[in-house]
Amino acid sequence: MIPSQPVNRRDLFHSAFSGLGATALLALLGRDARLGAEPLPGTTNLHPPKAKRAIQISLVGGLSHLDSFDYKPALEENHGKTLQYDKKPDIFFGKIGLLRKPDFQFKPRGQSGLMISDLFPHIGQMADELTILKSMESNSANHTPALFLENSGFEANGFPSLGSWLSYGLGAETEALPVYVVLSDQRGGPNGGATNWSNAFLPGHSQGVELRGGNQPVRDLFPARELAAGADRATWEFVNAINQDHAASIGEDRVLAARIRSYQLAAQMQLSVPEVSDLSAETQVTQDMYGVDDENTADMGRRCLLARRLVERGVRFVQLYSGGPIAGSPRLSWDAHENVKRNHTREARRIDKPVAALLKDLKQRGLLEDTLVLFTTEFGRTPFAESDAGVIGEGRDHNRYGFSIWMAGAGLKPGMAFGSTDELGWKTVEHPVAWHDFHATVLHLFGINHERLTFYHNGIERRLTNVHGEVVRGILA
Repeated sequence: MIPSQPVNRRDLFHSAFSGLGATALLALLGRDARLGAEPLPGTTNLHPPKAKRAIQISLVGGLSHLDSFDYKPALEENHGKTLQYDKKPDIFFGKIGLLRKPDFQFKPRGQSGLMISDLFPHIGQMADELTILKSMESNSANHTPALFLENSGFEANGFPSLGSWLSYGLGAETEALPVYVVLSDQRGGPNGGATNWSNAFLPGHSQGVELRGGNQPVRDLFPARELAAGADRATWEFVNAINQDHAASIGEDRVLAARIRSYQLAAQMQLSVPEVSDLSAETQVTQDMYGVDDENTADMGRRCLLARRLVERGVRFVQLYSGGPIAGSPRLSWDAHENVKRNHTREARRIDKPVAALLKDLKQRGLLEDTLVLFTTEFGRTPFAESDAGVIGEGRDHNRYGFSIWMAGAGLKPGMAFGSTDELGWKTVEHPVAWHDFHATVLHLFGINHERLTFYHNGIERRLTNVHGEVVRGILA
């Protein structure tokens, strides 16, 4: 019987799903609401894509490039001297102490001879696979807007992330798992939280889905109590009838189609998520390589191994965060204001071995050829100590003027460094790369023209790169 009062569809969906075996839902709703499952016409370049999938490791807080990937002998020579500048730098706390040499020794790594410090000895062993960008720049020296800029190309919230744009533009390779998955640090999410993987104004299917540890990788994926097969089938037949009637009366409803698709996906994930997150299927050799059973590396080791398993099964974009809350003491991120050596040693110990294992594992399985690995941070650290004038402190402040990230895999020149900062590692002086350029390059590697992947919103044809962005062709194979 059709009710005489209007039905609150939001409440109906919520109450029905809380008491329904999601496999029944999948059978009822069918497979005809795959919004965005195919690549959007007109978005691709004339060249074939090099990358089919990507894994991004995002270091929250600001990795010191001067202590990791940007070797500056002049900084050692000028240790303890005063930085000469005409205009006070845009830094976070405003304290400009004396120049400070690196806390970690640099060595040439691999056949390429890339200079990488002892902070990352395992990643250093994979130097010949790395493409290091030493000339990154950011518009912000503040964590949250800088992290938003890294992810979405805008310093404010309300804009889709890189992973969401890829989901929107390319669609899904599998119906059993989300297109875009986020794996946060077990100590907490990044500042800005889920805004960093938001779909914003893009269709709902392109939202990043956060997987957690434990028995419930996805919150509310399973009913609160075990139900018999086919339970509440009549309710869902009724819900489906309402949806079909609604669609027939008003035509296409993108929001409704995306909602239906999300429930279809939830049904599939009841089977696929437990399988993909079961690392016991991996050999002990593989688990040891990632450091799954080591207290220091267990968290990142599991997430890196899970990332490999996800991309193997068709997930297009996986994002892993290293670093939790910025606030607090000690800082649970790469935000090394007080002491770079202590902070970075602790954080690198957590991720160095797992990230190197991920690169090695992808390569030996033949996946690195069409998988893009991104190792990013929102900004770097200053060449001078964060301390009172005339003092050599132990920490470094935020530096947006020049810093390093690296990429590896599909379509890149391996074992090379691109761009440079000045002799002290403060400002970019050669081949500056803004986040819009980085995003344009990633889309290019996926076969997408960044100027043609757009979405009309509030009277503007929005795009990931806004009105900016140049592909960094000097790093392309």
